[in-house]
Amino acid sequence: MQYRLVSLHTLAYELPPRVVSSDDLESRLAPLYQRLKLPYGRLEMMSGIEQRRFWNPGTQPSQAAVLAGQKALERAGITPGEIEALIFTSVSRDMMEPATASFVHASLGLSEDCLLFDISNACLGFLDGIIMLANMIELGQVQNGLLVAGETAEDMVDSTIDALLTDQTLTRQSIKSAFASLTIGSGAVALYMCRNEGEQHQLRLIHGAWKANTRHVHLCQGAQQGEAITLMNTDSEELLRRGVETARMTWQQFSAKKGWQESDIDRFFCHQVGSAHARLLFESLGLESAKNYETLLHLGNVGSVSAPITLAMAIEQGAFTPGQKGAILGIGSGINCMMLGIDWGKE
Repeated sequence: MQYRLVSLHTLAYELPPRVVSSDDLESRLAPLYQRLKLPYGRLEMMSGIEQRRFWNPGTQPSQAAVLAGQKALERAGITPGEIEALIFTSVSRDMMEPATASFVHASLGLSEDCLLFDISNACLGFLDGIIMLANMIELGQVQNGLLVAGETAEDMVDSTIDALLTDQTLTRQSIKSAFASLTIGSGAVALYMCRNEGEQHQLRLIHGAWKANTRHVHLCQGAQQGEAITLMNTDSEELLRRGVETARMTWQQFSAKKGWQESDIDRFFCHQVGSAHARLLFESLGLESAKNYETLLHLGNVGSVSAPITLAMAIEQGAFTPGQKGAILGIGSGINCMMLGIDWGKE
């Protein structure tokens, strides 16, 4: 998969206002910890997550996405009426129908001629959105478009804590399947993409590869139970192994292209699940861990927002600069994986 004409022109993000530490979550679980004699500090120790961000109560995924979308349009110097396509890519959504992109479109005041739809693919949705929009740009179907994602983890975390406190049959072993839900955080990100007519100094999408490993579709499954209760059941240890296995297959295909071996890449921006996952991932793929730019410590696992917000922060903080190449890696429950190669030409 190769692109010649696609610019990742402007990234923007929005962080929720509430900072919630892993200690805060464990304090809410005190009765369970005491009953099972679990050591405090376990959540941060096992995940590497010190804190995550939460929206104020009642914030919808579309509202979060709009905040990032407005920033992206302003920074790109683009008016809402100029956007030709809008894709919403979060795991979280306002409701089953209509598409959450509809609410974002209305709130941003985009044109009636703007194509809009949702893409849902667990934590891989935003990267899938990049490919879908890139294809349309490369084919000349549109000249530009806006990707948005707004993850809202609050209900899932609250539902998980309530369920853990209510279920008196839980043991130190059976609690493990709920652990991953406590690593989730909220956030929003947006990306304005457009046709690049040979401007080498822009951040450009160049290359990509993906793999599906759906034999392991059972390892992470979320279900809606009732109107406001969302629970996930995750075999974290096996999901880690199989996710890394799928990433290794993806990397082998990705790095087979000339100019995209490990030595050619300056920075990696990965979907972030936990510190143990990051260590195993880079060891297994034979990559230099120092090239991995991380936001896990302060953001947790932000679903589809995780990889692109990490890229946005790296650019903002000068950790990824003109003249460098980067690779964005996403892994979604299912299991499937995608890696995208980006090149930021020199001024």
